Amino acid sequence: MIKTPASRSSDPHTSHEAEEFINKTGIRESQQMEVLAWLKLLPGHTSRELAMISGIDRYIVARRLPELAPMHAEKGEARKCNDSGRQAITWYPVGD
Repeated sequence: MIKTPASRSSDPHTSHEAEEFINKTGIRESQQMEVLAWLKLLPGHTSRELAMISGIDRYIVARRLPELAPMHAEKGEARKCNDSGRQAITWYPVGD
C-alpha cells in the first residue's frame, strides 16, 4: 500500500531500523489494510475511537491513518472524542 517514510531524518537510527523491519516484513502494509477495513466499517470516528472499538493499538491506528491519506483516507471535522473527551479529528475512507 503506502510506503511513505515512517521516520524522519532527524529520528534516531533505531527508528530507521524499525521502519525498515516493518516495511520488509509486510507488517506496515498489514496494519494499513486492517486500519482501512475498520475505517470503512466505522467512518467518521477518531483514531482513538477506532482503536478502542477494533482492539488495535491506539498508536498504530494514529500512525497508519495519515499514511493512508489522501488516496484511501481523509480527515473530517474535529469533534469531541467519545473515548478521551477531547477534541479530535475524525476520519473517512476515500472511494469505493
